[in-house]
Amino acid sequence: VQLQASGGGLVQAGGSLRLSCVASGRTFNNYIMGWFRQAPGKEREFVAAISWSGGTTAYADSVKGRFTISRDNAKNRVDLQMNTLKPEDTAVYSCALRSAPGLSWNYGLGSAYTYWGQGTQVTVSS
Repeated sequence: VQLQASGGGLVQAGGSLRLSCVASGRTFNNYIMGWFRQAPGKEREFVAAISWSGGTTAYADSVKGRFTISRDNAKNRVDLQMNTLKPEDTAVYSCALRSAPGLSWNYGLGSAYTYWGQGTQVTVSS
């Protein structure tokens, strides 16, 4: 399975970006997708996750109300719409995949995911 993330860039505070992640290669009938981010000098942190059906989503408190995760299973694609961006959102954003239909208790842990994309840089200027 290969995950290709795109959509990062430089934006001013208050602006928006939309990240996309496309899965290719072997794909599963049921998998959850997550977005994580890592800022320089900081540990990787959970951002958002979505179940196979798209009916269940989860967000980190720091992005709740500003970010929206969605998916199109026909295209093996997951998007992360990021609005009202803040300088503290600056990080490398990576998508991850886990073969499971629903969000279990550990959806926020990077170790729960099997496949990872290469990451896309998001820089928010003040």
